[in-house]
Amino acid sequence: MSVQILLIAGILTVVTAFSTQLLSLAVQPGWMTGLALILAVIATAWTTVIIWSYMLVRPAAAGVAGRALTAGLTVALCALVLAPTAYAARLAYVSRDLVHHLFAGNLGGPIVAEDPWSGARRVNFLLVGADSAPNRPGVRTDSMTVASVDTATGATTLLGLPRNLEEVPMPPGPARARFPYGFTGDGVDSPGLLNEVFQYAENHPEVVPGVPDRQRGPALLKQTVGGVLGIPIRYYAMIDMHGFAEMIDAVGGVRITVEEPIVYGKYREGLLQAGTRRLSGEEALWYGRSRTDSDDYVRMGRQKCLINAVARQADPITLLNSFENLATATKRAISTDVPQDLLPALVELAQKVRDKPIRSLNFVPPLISTSNPDWRFIRHQAAEALSPARRPANQARSAPATTTSPQGPVTLDKTCG
Repeated sequence: MSVQILLIAGILTVVTAFSTQLLSLAVQPGWMTGLALILAVIATAWTTVIIWSYMLVRPAAAGVAGRALTAGLTVALCALVLAPTAYAARLAYVSRDLVHHLFAGNLGGPIVAEDPWSGARRVNFLLVGADSAPNRPGVRTDSMTVASVDTATGATTLLGLPRNLEEVPMPPGPARARFPYGFTGDGVDSPGLLNEVFQYAENHPEVVPGVPDRQRGPALLKQTVGGVLGIPIRYYAMIDMHGFAEMIDAVGGVRITVEEPIVYGKYREGLLQAGTRRLSGEEALWYGRSRTDSDDYVRMGRQKCLINAVARQADPITLLNSFENLATATKRAISTDVPQDLLPALVELAQKVRDKPIRSLNFVPPLISTSNPDWRFIRHQAAEALSPARRPANQARSAPATTTSPQGPVTLDKTCG
């Protein structure tokens, strides 16, 4: 009993006080395999002790009722040991399967544990929301946001680009040779918008030579968006819009403030009332997608608020409680090029992000013109937004930071509702 009490106390201590480290282990397949084996050994040994104890101390002259009672108690004790260990082993297997399915090998070289970000002050992730449907071929990247994260503090700035940017400058190489004056699309029926770059690369291997199928789109989009903003983009993560709804449902919804009523649906069949509430996956999807009575740019602002809310509420305990459902939805919904060996450092960085305000800057009208963008101005404003001088340590969480430009002040939103 002393060993059991110490074991339970140790588990509770680890789950509550070292939850971040626990999640770090959960994204390392080797640890998960070892954990499953250790749990199997513990369960077997403990069950053996229970049965052996029963054999030693059971009353020799007990009647039928007594034997049934003691046998039932023994079976219950065995089940009490086996059930949680079996569940934990199942979670270990699910985690291992998810990591192998979702995350790539270290194609960019080994990850050094002492310096996983290779000395970089900031690491930039391209977050893509993809809209695809059976009746519409290809993938349109209708939501494109760069999350620029300070690797030391976790302070994060979201830089949003609208899907309808025209004549986007292409990165040096075959893509620029084909589109020397900016991306113009794939044929006369293509409007040549930024959200077409991903599928164009997939359809035309020659513009991204040496990159395998299903990786050409992310590669060219990272280079293109990075060139527009003037910053290197190291990794991407793309989520299917409908899969996103499944993920929100898996964690029990997301609590967010709806600033004003939002009508959604092709035939205006839905309405999100204003106020603070917990949105289901479908409601969160429409919160981030609806353009009814609004436009792309209002929608972009809501998407940043949604990312902010999910980041704040995805605490380790919630993730562990809904891990299996979340893993199933994630495998269907997300693709990324984040390497496996970077995951422990990424979990630690994500915890820092949760503890810091997340700001955003959207490059939308009237700040820019989507049909004739000032690319130099966009890069300048991105650099200003990410400058350490623009992020004083004692700045109030509720106050927006501003930069100046020839077109007036540019507000960096720090809060959403």
